[in-house]
Amino acid sequence: MPIETVQRRRVAEVRTGEWRAMLARPPDPTERRFFTGRLALLLETGNALHPSLTLLARQSASRGMREVVERVARDVAEGLSLARALGRHPTIFPPVHVSLVGAAERGGFLAEALDRLTALEERRERLRQAVTNAALYPAFLAVFSVLVVIFILTVVFPKFDEMFAAIRDRLPATTVVLMSVSEALRAHWELITGVVVAGILAARRVLAAPGVRHAWHGLMLRLPGLRTLAVELYLAQALRVLGLSLGHGVGIIESLSAARDVVGNEVFRDLLSRVGRGVEEGRTIADGFERAPLMPDLARQMIATGEASGSLPVVLDRLAEHYETELTRRLGLVARLAEPLMLLVMGVLVGVIVSALILPIFQLSRAVG
Repeated sequence: MPIETVQRRRVAEVRTGEWRAMLARPPDPTERRFFTGRLALLLETGNALHPSLTLLARQSASRGMREVVERVARDVAEGLSLARALGRHPTIFPPVHVSLVGAAERGGFLAEALDRLTALEERRERLRQAVTNAALYPAFLAVFSVLVVIFILTVVFPKFDEMFAAIRDRLPATTVVLMSVSEALRAHWELITGVVVAGILAARRVLAAPGVRHAWHGLMLRLPGLRTLAVELYLAQALRVLGLSLGHGVGIIESLSAARDVVGNEVFRDLLSRVGRGVEEGRTIADGFERAPLMPDLARQMIATGEASGSLPVVLDRLAEHYETELTRRLGLVARLAEPLMLLVMGVLVGVIVSALILPIFQLSRAVG
């Protein structure tokens, strides 16, 4: 059989296996972290790579991850390196995993590198949880406030329609407006729901456009209240990966590319791309970061010092830890300030609606008296 045919079949098998795994259920970062941590433990205790992969495939909780690990084990058994085997599943193992595992295989410290990758995943998960927790309660209060307002307008207000009909020309402006909104919600709720859903979907499509997404990401980095949080988040993510990769023998360009891949902001990704192009042209990493207006002075100074002293990976790791700590502290402060603010807004909204009901009732009482 011709070699080209064999290669095409091999590629088709890899793609089919990955699609089957994805359709079964996409493995989440927790499963990837479990795989990486258990593989490191097995290698540290003297187990060979292929038997360890076979054991982990049997222990995988999800069918998707099990099929991926089985395919990785098969590739390793056929002579591929672990890095190349993982690289065939880019939707599951990001470039930083592949690059670091490749460097570790060449340097003979695979178990240590897998340990560091597990620690990286754990830190990223803690950072993600901190961001989520800071936004969760204010978001819950906002949604709850909207539901309370809709309930009052659609259930409570209609009960007063007949009572207020006699004095409609003397009703307060807020009551008239809210009664009109209540009537519109009850009469056209399907249309209003459709418009809201269509608006959300349209906004998502617009924000997904490359130009609009880039502009939105740039705005996030310019807004006074959001700029510091966003910069600290992306710095913590990028510097952690960059320090880990450089400290384990991955090349500078490859390390910058891996750091770029973990950052979700297009403008910040462009910054890292410019740093990489500068390195290719013979400049230093410190030069690239010095030219970036987004970079805080502390990061610029420490990166320059670390590069000059030859301890850049250690400095990057310390900087990432510093920004993670600062971000967690700021997010906690934002959450503590947002909670009473949202409660105040909710109280004002409910107060306005209740007053719009009570004032006309007082007018009716005086008229009867």
